[in-house]
Amino acid sequence: MSKKIKDLVIIGGGVMGLFTAYYAAELVDEITILEKSYVGNPLTASFSRTRSIRNDYLDPFYARLAYEARQLWLEFQRAAAEPCLLECGCLNIAKEDVTPALEETYAIKSFRTLSELHLRSEALDQGALKERFPQFVADLGRLDVEAGLLYVPAVTQRLQEVLREKKVRIVEHVEVEKIEQQAEGVTISSSAGEYTARKLVVTAGLGTNEILQRMPGCRTHFPLQPDRPSQCKYFIPPEHKRAQFTSDVLPVFAYLDVGIYGHPIYAGKTPGVKIGFYNPPDIQKLNTQIRDVHSFVEACMPELQDAEAVDVQDVDQCFYDLVADDNFILGEVPEYENVYVGVGWRGTGYKYAPWIGRVLMQLALQAGTTYDISSFSPARFR
Repeated sequence: MSKKIKDLVIIGGGVMGLFTAYYAAELVDEITILEKSYVGNPLTASFSRTRSIRNDYLDPFYARLAYEARQLWLEFQRAAAEPCLLECGCLNIAKEDVTPALEETYAIKSFRTLSELHLRSEALDQGALKERFPQFVADLGRLDVEAGLLYVPAVTQRLQEVLREKKVRIVEHVEVEKIEQQAEGVTISSSAGEYTARKLVVTAGLGTNEILQRMPGCRTHFPLQPDRPSQCKYFIPPEHKRAQFTSDVLPVFAYLDVGIYGHPIYAGKTPGVKIGFYNPPDIQKLNTQIRDVHSFVEACMPELQDAEAVDVQDVDQCFYDLVADDNFILGEVPEYENVYVGVGWRGTGYKYAPWIGRVLMQLALQAGTTYDISSFSPARFR
């Protein structure tokens, strides 16, 4: 281990940590990432096969940030050998016999937000929905046009390639033992030795509080709660129907009022239509006849009833960290100078990853960011 002072040490080699290093490498040379397991570990929160990218949030602030992140994704993939972003759109649906108050559904309310922000979206009534997307049986659809899928393996591969080129050091299978503030910055004692850094960024997911406990004098503790979809399955249609469900004709879809989200088949990459049933972090899930992915298929995608349903396993399952007040945690650790943290992504953070990495880089290396992130302040949990 080198005794040379690092410009930046990042604890956590998930997508947030990797993007922080990606942007930091444009400005400084000495960057080290410390990862408890290994980059790409399928058991960590930020790795799977596909993730949604969408702008259709009820909160205009999150919608604007999602659109900002999308621009960074497009820039990121320009030099990538394999596409990272599939632009198939995201369709929110609603059905009167499931959620009778149609005007109060997520589809209608999120469409209103998109329209107010002048983001591209389309309103489809029952007839237009049937004609455009006959895979669905619903009374209305609202399409977020500039949305789609992120293909996670391609993202991870591209990030690792760039970080290797920039000579960012990644140390895997390392335990952080103690973090102390020093005159020259921060000293990190670990199972791999001691590192001194001018700045430290912590992107350790659900392990963040454990890291904070290893900082003498740090009284900050975040109310993080682990969660994951209660059910997630691939529906593998018969061969003669398969073309109806690929990403060139089927968008990402959601019925968030009842906790449903879904991804189309990404040809050659995923085996079937992925449908998950979960507790959305930003809305109250309603109690309806849709109790699981199978009852959703029966009610809203009957053409998949003869599909083979298999549990999503390993790399395409996911878990996430919820926060008590339902906002990201992003900023300086209150009791420590030169230490910054990002956590609490609410199961929706992956799409924001380049924006989050860029902001963490700005905080650590440029003494601040142009964005108003006061509502994300870690100090609210002191």
